[in-house]
Amino acid sequence: MSTKPVFHKTNKSHPWRASIKRPPTPDAEEDQDREPTLQEIINIKLIESGEKEKLKELLRERLIECGWRDEMKALCRAFTRKKGRDNVTVDDLVRVITPKGRASVPDSVKAELLQRIRAFLQTAAL
Repeated sequence: MSTKPVFHKTNKSHPWRASIKRPPTPDAEEDQDREPTLQEIINIKLIESGEKEKLKELLRERLIECGWRDEMKALCRAFTRKKGRDNVTVDDLVRVITPKGRASVPDSVKAELLQRIRAFLQTAAL
């Protein structure tokens, strides 16, 4: 019998939230003094236009179609079997699987996304 974490009404965050590595929040005053980078400007435009969500959905579809998602699931299952189900954390899986996942995204998927981003940038006049 496995034990599951108990969520109380006072515990508003998910237990995995603390395990996600996030960069420290920059000082608000320091942020106001500098101009946003080109990458930040592009990201803002992608979000405001809704294009970022469309690109993420396209990526999900393409990765499922080419079998990448199933391959990653199999890697996760194999790692979990090898280490033992109770001895594996989400952080362990992320640390081990992420490099393999990034390296195995098909070039055709990367090229399609890059083409879509370039087309967006041309229409957004950046």
